[in-house]
Amino acid sequence: MTHDDGPAEPLLVVDDLRVVFDTDRGPAVTVDGLSFEVRQGETLGIVGESGSGKSMTSLAILGLLPPTARVSGSIRFRGRELLPLSDREMRELRGNEISLVFQDALAALNPVMTVGDQLAEAVSVHHPKTSRDELHRRSIELLELVGIPSAETRIRQYPHEFSGGMRQRVDIAMAVANDPALLIADEPTTALDVTVQAQILDVLRTVQDRTGTTVMLVTHDLGVVAGTADRVLVMYAGNKVEEGPVEQTFYETAHPYTRGLLASLPRMDRRDRGERLFQIAGQPPAATALPSGCRFAPRCPSFAADPCAQSVPSPQTVGTDHVAACHRVANLREESA
Repeated sequence: MTHDDGPAEPLLVVDDLRVVFDTDRGPAVTVDGLSFEVRQGETLGIVGESGSGKSMTSLAILGLLPPTARVSGSIRFRGRELLPLSDREMRELRGNEISLVFQDALAALNPVMTVGDQLAEAVSVHHPKTSRDELHRRSIELLELVGIPSAETRIRQYPHEFSGGMRQRVDIAMAVANDPALLIADEPTTALDVTVQAQILDVLRTVQDRTGTTVMLVTHDLGVVAGTADRVLVMYAGNKVEEGPVEQTFYETAHPYTRGLLASLPRMDRRDRGERLFQIAGQPPAATALPSGCRFAPRCPSFAADPCAQSVPSPQTVGTDHVAACHRVANLREESA
């Protein structure tokens, strides 16, 4: 988390981002008019169900969407517009100034290269004049940074000789090899048990404290966001539905979808331990058949036919640095009072 109490200049500014794929069933809108900022030194958590557009947003920032994607809007990194950049220009940024931690470390690592060679390659591709001795030292430093013991021995081993949690640590080490300004962690704790998840989050915090990198944490787990992020952005069907400081957003929730996500979390303080967890009714809309009004209206327990079914709500200010895109924000806040 950031330890700076003052406002920071945005490192990344995403404005009116839209990602569309042409399919046999018509245009599939996976991100629709998304706008947000990531400030220097902070951790921004982006949450939402599968298909909400979280990963598509990350891939758009990195320029890794397939050629079939139609991308519009604006993505500015350190004031530089990224969308018009060529593949060569984006390759210079990726892994150097902006890095990605993949959710499947086993698939992200090359099975026929040692861990040390892969770490060295991550550095040498951007700094080709680095000597072999320097690459060797840097590889050991990176493994030590992410908490892997016996680093000098481990760099000579292959990915299959590491556990799932250790492979994820290696993936993080590769991502921060060149001290990037922005680290995008895309579901970094998926498929890991709870204990290992906590260790990986500790590694991310350690890396951020030591390197000062800014983190964009993409996850479906609100518990992870609560313990890690400074601010949270909640996405639904390609839209931003709520954004604000973590504590304010969780305790003064202003959107029915965010409330539903929080209510579905298991809690130790539930009076009735046999009570079933809350479940949001229905399913998210298909990207090829988005509702004409509020995307969440068909599943919303506070649904009001007018204007929810007719127009997409604009983000409304509900507190300091806290916005929610809901036509009934005022009503919901009165109900909570």
